[in-house]
Amino acid sequence: MTKTSVRPAFSLEELLEKLIFASRWLLVPFYLGLVLALLLLAYKFAAEFLHFGSAIAALSETDTLLGILGLIDKTLLGNLLILVIFSGYENFVSLIGVAQDSPDRPRWMGDVDFAGLKLKLIGSIVALSGINLLGAFLNLKSWSSQELGWMVGIHLTFVITGVLFALSEKIGHGKAH
Repeated sequence: MTKTSVRPAFSLEELLEKLIFASRWLLVPFYLGLVLALLLLAYKFAAEFLHFGSAIAALSETDTLLGILGLIDKTLLGNLLILVIFSGYENFVSLIGVAQDSPDRPRWMGDVDFAGLKLKLIGSIVALSGINLLGAFLNLKSWSSQELGWMVGIHLTFVITGVLFALSEKIGHGKAH
């Protein structure tokens, strides 16, 4: 008589793997928090736009440009939030099924992997820093030389970090193939 082993309906290993796999859903509150942050940013954008629009006639050319740069800054930050929400959710939680057949689905959606997300994040930080630096240069009288020096130094740090990260991704990607 041969002895056959009967496998239990589920093993401890399978249970652990299911638990670990399901744990990705713990990220959902983070993404919902970012959606709420986007809503707050939209409020801040609207408030700034109304303030800017109501004062436009009395603003100098420099102040007009600074106001527009502030709106661009918030727009880029909103774009960054959407990028992180969509690609983070799709990379770590689940595909966004309702967007699969939508004609409004962004072309990049589903194509941004974790490395691509980090590169886009660093690029966005560099762009935001550059806009703030441009705003500071347009309004020099509001900043000390030391503050401007720190701003330039921080911006250059972001730029160098971005370039080094992009190079390391390119080198790592080249070795993977």
